[in-house]
Amino acid sequence: MSLLQISGLETFYGASQALFGVELDVAEGEVVALMGRNGMGKTTTIRSIMALTPARAGEVRFAGRTIQAMKPHRIARLGLGLVPEGRRCFPNLTVAENLTAAARPGRWTRGEIDRLFPRLAERRDQMARTLSGGEQQMLAIGRALMTNPSLLILDEATEGLAPVIRHDIWSVIRTLKQEGQSILIVDKTLAELLPSADRCFVLEKGRTVWTGHPAELTPELQDRYLGV
Repeated sequence: MSLLQISGLETFYGASQALFGVELDVAEGEVVALMGRNGMGKTTTIRSIMALTPARAGEVRFAGRTIQAMKPHRIARLGLGLVPEGRRCFPNLTVAENLTAAARPGRWTRGEIDRLFPRLAERRDQMARTLSGGEQQMLAIGRALMTNPSLLILDEATEGLAPVIRHDIWSVIRTLKQEGQSILIVDKTLAELLPSADRCFVLEKGRTVWTGHPAELTPELQDRYLGV
């Protein structure tokens, strides 16, 4: 059964249409990669799921409930944890305060976040604005997990980060997958994304043009839909 199901999604920015009937679903405990070149609608799809840019047509269902008419904060409370592009940590709060601000009851506690991200434990009293970009991304993931989401959504999970930080974050994503966390993830590093994903959805010009298992995404398909 699908935890998240999107059908016929159409989204506009003013008079300009960005999504043209996007179809996508994520099952319980599944890691799904949302893929496509820059500007093809990945972030808009995520913003539409969270009602940050509300869709004009189509349906978004989460845990069997239609959610696209809800306010973003209500959608988040249903169990969707977003790690947005650009991280957006609270700059004038410490690491510990960022995590506490998002905390809701459940398995993901400060101790569990420290286990996943020892760097954050070392910097718990440091202001978020003073962290490196990679550390801020770890904090953004930790903050989303502290909401104890049923579905974790990662937009550009490792973009622009140093190789050692990317390695650490992908290690955490693999751990989350092993522990049964449902994840929808956008990232451009195919060498790390594809082994972590159970299924892939590819967008082109705001449309779902391919879906399948990572092993089926041949070099020819990668060149057609993902090549520069």
